[in-house]
Amino acid sequence: MGAEAKNNLIFGLDIGTRSIVGTVGYMEDDRFIVVCQRVMEHETRAMLDGQIHDIGRVAETIKKVKAQCEEVISKPLKQVCIAAAGRVLKTLETHVDMIFEEERETKAEDIQNLCSLGVEKAYKEFTSNENTDIKFYCVGYSVVHYYLNNYTIGNLLGHKAKRISADMIATFLPDDVVDGLYRAVEMAGLTVSNLTLEPIAAISVAIPEKFRMLNICLVDVGAGTSDISITRDGSIVAYGMIPMAGDMLTDKISKALLTEFNVAEKVKRESLDKETIEYEDIMGLPQTITSEEVLNIIDPELEEMTDKVAEEIIRLNGDKPVSAVFVVGGGGIVKGYTDKLSKKLGIISQRVALRGSDVLGKIDFLEEDMSKTSLMVTPIGICLNYFEHNNNLIYVSFNGKRVKLYDNGHVTVVDVAMQSDFPNDGLFPKRGKALTYSVNGKSKILKGEIGESAIITVNDAPADLNTKVSQNDKIVIKESTAGVRARVTIADLKEYKNKFSIEVYGKKITLERPVLCNGKPVSPDYEILDDDKIEICDYCNGEQLFKMLDIPDNNALFVNGKMAGPDTKIYENFSVEIKDYTTKADDIEEDKAVKAPEKEEVKLNPGKSGNKIFVTVNKKPVELSGKNEYVFVDIFDFIDFDLQNPKGKSVVTIHNGKDAQYMDPLKDGDILEIYWKD
Repeated sequence: MGAEAKNNLIFGLDIGTRSIVGTVGYMEDDRFIVVCQRVMEHETRAMLDGQIHDIGRVAETIKKVKAQCEEVISKPLKQVCIAAAGRVLKTLETHVDMIFEEERETKAEDIQNLCSLGVEKAYKEFTSNENTDIKFYCVGYSVVHYYLNNYTIGNLLGHKAKRISADMIATFLPDDVVDGLYRAVEMAGLTVSNLTLEPIAAISVAIPEKFRMLNICLVDVGAGTSDISITRDGSIVAYGMIPMAGDMLTDKISKALLTEFNVAEKVKRESLDKETIEYEDIMGLPQTITSEEVLNIIDPELEEMTDKVAEEIIRLNGDKPVSAVFVVGGGGIVKGYTDKLSKKLGIISQRVALRGSDVLGKIDFLEEDMSKTSLMVTPIGICLNYFEHNNNLIYVSFNGKRVKLYDNGHVTVVDVAMQSDFPNDGLFPKRGKALTYSVNGKSKILKGEIGESAIITVNDAPADLNTKVSQNDKIVIKESTAGVRARVTIADLKEYKNKFSIEVYGKKITLERPVLCNGKPVSPDYEILDDDKIEICDYCNGEQLFKMLDIPDNNALFVNGKMAGPDTKIYENFSVEIKDYTTKADDIEEDKAVKAPEKEEVKLNPGKSGNKIFVTVNKKPVELSGKNEYVFVDIFDFIDFDLQNPKGKSVVTIHNGKDAQYMDPLKDGDILEIYWKD
């Protein structure tokens, strides 16, 4: 081992229920060189089901393993890579969507924000489902599938989209579990350089990425737990755990043979390669047992264990068996384990197999007496994970508070914010309150203005949500603000800006359209409120015309040559005349283009000719007179439309935009269309 290799050594500890495995090695090109590996069993049951129960005793065992490795490499070990057992790992699957206001190119920050939203959603779902006061940390996540406009895609970057989505798996660890591991390591004189999860460590060795397109399961059978991970379509899609493993079998042997636990463990191991095993019972009497008898003792537990593992595999895989299962760990080498598991899963026995030397092809051992077995997979995976992820817990300051984070090598400001329960809407600009109203029956929504983004600094320097953070960094986020609420006046409406024209004494003048809000007249500077119903008229009446022209209302009004009243509706291109005894042409503003005739007396007697109304027929004004009330068929008495000499197959009749009935009542201002249709 050269000087360069000696300076780049990685120390990994597999802190298991029955034993602690220490591995020291280094990378050389694409191969991992194992310099030494030392194993020491706990003298007492200081760990149960993968969790530390006696921190002091575990720390003492770590010290001994560390000292043995240091003796080989002639160098003190100060940092270590560790893994947390699946016993305390909790996972949650979630789906998250992000919709853009309009279709656009997907950017890297969009993908980051999508994943951040997914983690936040998973954390909220997880905490709401976990009815406990225990503090959990999200220690990582993996994206199972990305979606572009609801279609599966491998990489979102650069694609145009209206909606991007992801299926994700988020993983969580309790605070006390992580603290227990860290405390034991620190008491042994070490600091943690990388923390991973045992299922992740095992799968990184046992199932290389080139195999992950297949639907494969890895079962790591330790002493206290059986950790399960499943791959499909190139991703790790599920993690699981069963609190049954090798110690369950050892306990059964101990009770059956009346021996202490360590003796029962020795019997179990020797039964793997010996026909007859000698041991002493608790009375100190020598005993012998055959390997077949040992198998008979543990068979019920082996059946139960493989039942539970198979059920969990099928559940995690969407209620169907996987294509193949790789088994690692000491608990899985018991005779009959793989055969029983294959039967429970309903797959052929050749596809449920132990993984050992066949997956350690790129691992070299400097010590000749090392054997490449399935027990080495997880310890070596812990070391290799350092090069892949460099995970660890770090402490940072966030808005003046100390925060602990799981460092996956890519921790950013947004990760710190989510871990600290900073509100998601406080990170991104907020719109002001929207305004909802209607114009002429059509609903309108006006969005508020965008507010200011969150102001972010890292160590007093400007930063953004994607800025990476490290140990002891000081992060400050000033929450984003909401923009100004939506505001609009009548004068701002595009519908209002469309004015209309009439003829006054043969000259065209342009008028503002009268406006009603909730049935009441309003001025152009009226500010619209939520749920207001605005009506912008396409006509004015006589009273409104006098006000707009600033003419006294004692004048006589003629519309289309006929006497009209204050309620008469005056539409686009109608002709208007105004007559009185006092107003002269010079009295009316010149820009209104109104010229009064010579003074003359106007005598009105509308009663002799019945009720007069004005309607528009085919865009031309028509006066109806001689009756008190009118129906649609009466119009033919006032227009030149020869029904006796057809000019088409049928007559089309329209009354105020709808199909007319001949007996429909006519009112002043109605709009009619009448024409032949082929």
